[in-house]
Amino acid sequence: MTSVPTIERINEHSLTNADEAAIATLLKRCFTTDFGGRSFFQTRHSWRHVIRQDARMVAHLAVQLRAVRLGDQLLTVAGIADVATDPDFRGRGFAAALVQSALTDARRSPASHALLFGTAALYPAAGFRPARNPMLYINLTGARTGELRRSENAKYLQVYDLADIAWDETQVLDLLGGLF
Repeated sequence: MTSVPTIERINEHSLTNADEAAIATLLKRCFTTDFGGRSFFQTRHSWRHVIRQDARMVAHLAVQLRAVRLGDQLLTVAGIADVATDPDFRGRGFAAALVQSALTDARRSPASHALLFGTAALYPAAGFRPARNPMLYINLTGARTGELRRSENAKYLQVYDLADIAWDETQVLDLLGGLF
């Protein structure tokens, strides 16, 4: 693994038009999903972690602080989304470094857990574990309010404990909105 360049944290309200465009370009390069030219898929985030090299945005991760309901408990979680490394820069540990940076910031937030939907090997290596909660969420594909979706077990849900609150995967996880 090569050394990782400096990681920048950008609060959502501080994104410049140039940052928005650079993130949108990176996401288009990294995902087959259509982000519609936006720097986010469904909803805006709370903050971003990015790596630039020679002024080019080469890696990105978004964090969304939000309330969810786990059974009868109302919890604040840090939802991790849009983890992307430019194909020309993969294999250098950038995504793993961004995840660690996001977890460091999430530990300082009111969040009790970090959640993400993904299967990459870097997530268990960072301490995430799969959870198969029954789940409720609103389909926001294309940044439009859709139908309420129910799933008997959350597909690709990964959980990381940030506090001493037990995650109970037998309880229904109500995202109180869309996916991250």
